[in-house]
Amino acid sequence: MKRRNFIKKASVTGLGLVTVSSSIISCDEESGKKELYGATLKPQRPVVIATWNTPLAVETAAKILENGGSALDAVEYGCRIEEANEKNQTVGKGGLPDRDGDVTLDACIMNDKGDYGAVLGVKNITHVISLARKVMEDTPHVILIGDGAEKFAYEKGFERENLLTENSKKAWEKWKEKSEYKPIINKENHDTIGMLAIDKKGNISGACTTSGLAYKMAGRVGDSPIIGGGLFVDNEIGGASATGLGEEVLKTVGSFLIVELMRQGKTPQEACEIAIDRIVKKPNSNFNNFQVGYIAVNKNGETGAYSIHEWFSYNLFKAGKNVNIKSDYFKKV
Repeated sequence: MKRRNFIKKASVTGLGLVTVSSSIISCDEESGKKELYGATLKPQRPVVIATWNTPLAVETAAKILENGGSALDAVEYGCRIEEANEKNQTVGKGGLPDRDGDVTLDACIMNDKGDYGAVLGVKNITHVISLARKVMEDTPHVILIGDGAEKFAYEKGFERENLLTENSKKAWEKWKEKSEYKPIINKENHDTIGMLAIDKKGNISGACTTSGLAYKMAGRVGDSPIIGGGLFVDNEIGGASATGLGEEVLKTVGSFLIVELMRQGKTPQEACEIAIDRIVKKPNSNFNNFQVGYIAVNKNGETGAYSIHEWFSYNLFKAGKNVNIKSDYFKKV
């Protein structure tokens, strides 16, 4: 699955993760239809939502929550599943390298107290989401980068690993034949994994991990590890996460924007749609040639998702069910 091939959209979202006294419309969520609910909301927990078709990652997080674990543990260990999945060439071990053939990873994590930890441009460490948590919990800092982050990882007992698998090396060597560098709309089902969870106590945490844009310039970092860009959580309101071309997410501080819109009373679905609208309505926006997708959840467990183009999907766990749902999207023609 090639991150550089990332981007295009599909059908639906806005699944309210709540129990209500009277429903307006309730359609089969597995068909990707939208559910609309009445005004009396009773939060339903636990909830997990993650970008792309990541059923095992979401299942792992959900089991932790169902056993009474924290949202923070859930998102960390859920994301670790994809970091170890060598077939996913956009996250963790097996990620596609930069132009020089180096695999560099980025990740961030936020807990329900508003604490944040991130690592940027890390080589030789598979589980950077766990390393980001160590930064958050065991240092006075919020971000470590490159060699410093790698050194810190070894101090914390992380093992050194070669992240460039044979398949990713072959893909890089093939790319070098033309060395074309431009984001291509991805019709596949993998990219950055961003995950949000609400535990049984009602606390929200989030995580985001990636190997970054394939064949990027050495040193490039996108939105994924940046607070307010690839991820933002406010335990009183909700959380949001992004996937796609990180440069465009950062220009509008997308995840923070979505949470602030929910603070103002917007539903997660409305907030995601407005955030995408901010991107496509920018002067001289080149949105036809790149993708951005968002997921969001509010304190009541209602969720939303929206992207610029078709084929973005997300996995959602609620009421004991873990389903993959195609997101609604902006560019219908």
